[in-house]
Amino acid sequence: MGKLYSEITPELRAWVEQQQIFFVATAPASAGHVNCSPKGTDSLRVLGPQEVAYLDLTGSGVETIAHLQENGRIVIMLCAFEGPPKIVRFHGLGRVYPLGTADFDHYLQHFDAIPGARAIIHVQVTRISDSCGNGVPLYAFQGERRIIEPWAEKKGEAGLEQYRQLKNSRSLDQLPGL
Repeated sequence: MGKLYSEITPELRAWVEQQQIFFVATAPASAGHVNCSPKGTDSLRVLGPQEVAYLDLTGSGVETIAHLQENGRIVIMLCAFEGPPKIVRFHGLGRVYPLGTADFDHYLQHFDAIPGARAIIHVQVTRISDSCGNGVPLYAFQGERRIIEPWAEKKGEAGLEQYRQLKNSRSLDQLPGL
């Protein structure tokens, strides 16, 4: 049976830290494309009892950033693919701290440096829940895909900025991105 939590407990934090993948979902305020993105590369951090953040890497889209700038609504979902079944969701209000801002620099201390980072997504968690996850299949983690880091290093800062201008300036629904 599902459970509501008033805060991210030490046990829940330990479970979160063991997961290799999480999913982020956002949506525009009005009609438009709902977005759900998988994330990994050890980029999610529990910062407090009702606070999480993740290091957002340069990608071909900018939906999460655009939606958060418009309305702030976000849910982060983790599910156990190994061990006992469990799903955890963090609903909250997210903020975008782009690369080169004081807030980005402040929160970066919580992360390992990853080439290609473009923002930190910070979430004040307003609802914490779990559910059984009995329908989630078992999968064995084989390792990280080491693709984005060499790609970002090869592009360099100037090349990444040019790529972001081309691919990350507007969402699918033409909301402002980076």
